[in-house]
Amino acid sequence: MKKALIVGIDQYPNAPLYCCVKDANAVSTILETHGDGSPNFEIKSKTNVKEKGILKRHIQDLFSGDGIIALLYFSGHGYLNELGGYIVTPDAKAFDEGIAMNDILAMANESKFKNRVIILDCCHAGALGQPNLQAGISTQIAEGVTILTACRKDEPAIETNGHGIFTNLLLDALQGGAADIRGNITPGSVYAYIDQALGAWEQRPVFKTNITQFVALREITPLVPKETLRRLTEFFPSASDEFSLDPSYEWSNKPIAIEENVKTFKQLQSMNRVGLIVPVDTSDMYYAAMESKSCKLTALGYHYWRLAKSKKI
Repeated sequence: MKKALIVGIDQYPNAPLYCCVKDANAVSTILETHGDGSPNFEIKSKTNVKEKGILKRHIQDLFSGDGIIALLYFSGHGYLNELGGYIVTPDAKAFDEGIAMNDILAMANESKFKNRVIILDCCHAGALGQPNLQAGISTQIAEGVTILTACRKDEPAIETNGHGIFTNLLLDALQGGAADIRGNITPGSVYAYIDQALGAWEQRPVFKTNITQFVALREITPLVPKETLRRLTEFFPSASDEFSLDPSYEWSNKPIAIEENVKTFKQLQSMNRVGLIVPVDTSDMYYAAMESKSCKLTALGYHYWRLAKSKKI
């Protein structure tokens, strides 16, 4: 089971927002399916939730039960005081500003889901999971919990061009910008994508986790088919081996091209394009074949060779 609660709130009485519902709807749409259209998360989308108690019940429902992953996304107002951070609901009032971020963390910590992911796009979101020693509050991120926030606790979360800056990058990452060669998009790769896109003078995303293995949030079509990656150990029986080529591998060499060699060469070229292998003593795979040279694994190629060797692809 993979389930996600996606929350966006625009309708605040005294300080309306203009893109949170739009952001939430976009996140719901992209997480609902993988890149090939197959089912991904079971989504519960809640927009403009009016009351703190109702939203808190939805969050409790999200983290109840068990399964592979439970994911919370919130876009709306955030608030910070001497006790910590809060996600704000429209019924907020003095001394009852919303749901304490660390109450959300406590619910995630207690959940039996193998993976719990919390994504916040609101001001002061980085307060989630951060101890407040001045207020005597300590926090702990339990095993299996991952936190990704739009900004540090002392920063605002900015809107621009109809989206929150953070969520706009999150959507790009989930669309494929953060995918690895196998097409997997993980919380770590999403953070790396957003972190690199935001400059030193902009809001800074925060990533906190206590896991031993990343789970994929979404999968897209691999840059190299998995069946091709599995052939790495066939092409290179040991990681230091080179694969010898000759003109029969190049399809344009009509008199001497061999169909099976041409098929193999196309697979090798696809791996060269993504940096897994390189030609030896020449600049291009075409010339490696035409000049009867060879190709070899790169450091990245060695990583995927090991994955293939251990049957993790």
